[in-house]
Amino acid sequence: MKLEYAGLKPMINEHGVCFKDGKEDKFAYLEYAIDILLAIDHEHEKKRKYSHELKEQRISPQEIIDILIKYHPDLEETMNKEINNYLIHLDNEEDSIEHNLVLSNIERETFINNLKIMREYKIQRAKNKIFYFHCIETIVEVILKREIKEIDAPFNERFWHIFQTLEGALNKHKIRSDLKISRSNEQLKAMLLIDLY
Repeated sequence: MKLEYAGLKPMINEHGVCFKDGKEDKFAYLEYAIDILLAIDHEHEKKRKYSHELKEQRISPQEIIDILIKYHPDLEETMNKEINNYLIHLDNEEDSIEHNLVLSNIERETFINNLKIMREYKIQRAKNKIFYFHCIETIVEVILKREIKEIDAPFNERFWHIFQTLEGALNKHKIRSDLKISRSNEQLKAMLLIDLY
């Protein structure tokens, strides 16, 4: 399993490849998500506010993998199955273009070649995204286990995005949560308030 930055979401068609601004590779959020996971996973008084100055330290992609594998030893096997499903999706995408009667022969050939050129790029983005969502689900598991009612982090785009993703993941578990921003000593903080019982 290899994690590395791939880039923005590619938009591929019979005319070429461009990249969608604002659709960042999930790799960009991984070290922040791991930082949150490590910050909240220890014994503390239950059902209380949990605030921690997250380190925002640089950790390598391999360290990120190693940390999450400690929580889920079968993660690599699980991810391989999910990636195999994604590969089938990519094959079906090419097959769909091959049988597209609206496009001319040259357009179909160009479109398929563009998909092939970007295949490894798309696979790496998919790996990063799958890993990111496993990380988010692990954070949710820890929130439930530790009965955490609030997580505060420095306000920035990365932590805010992760908190939004956590809010959606908690919702799938039928747990309400709210995002807020607070100001303390001229510093903005992102807050995830979790409605546990």
